[in-house]
Amino acid sequence: MGGCHFTLRFADIVGNEGRVYAIDTNPEFLQFIKINAKEKGLNNTVTILAKDRLDLPESSLDFVFMRNVTHHIPSRVEYFRDLKRFLKSDGKIIIIEYKKGKFFTFRGLFGHDVHKETIMQEMEEVGYLLEKEFDFLPEQHFTIYSKQEEKF
Repeated sequence: MGGCHFTLRFADIVGNEGRVYAIDTNPEFLQFIKINAKEKGLNNTVTILAKDRLDLPESSLDFVFMRNVTHHIPSRVEYFRDLKRFLKSDGKIIIIEYKKGKFFTFRGLFGHDVHKETIMQEMEEVGYLLEKEFDFLPEQHFTIYSKQEEKF
């Protein structure tokens, strides 16, 4: 379900001094996260129901982690541009997204993929630098981006 696995792992890692914001469009997934975090004694998770615009503290996030999400975002360039205001100056965006699947697979039939090159182009367009990319996942690509210095 949703991002529960990674949400709980990140919450455990950052401990009581940190915060993990779990954002989803499905309130049932968010409730699932709340229940599981409480059962594990993790009081540092904040669940947020995704709406048109995110409501997060500005310049406060160390990173944004997106796993198999970008194919659901209709205006990714605008979305990625808006994310910049929430990141600290050294903040990162970590994206894991499905590679193109065979036609008769779930992601092939429903278009649940975005080409890595498309994401890279969109991120560059709004001022992110590709920092690292990994190829160990058989069905997904994995990239990490940092914010570029603003030029005045």
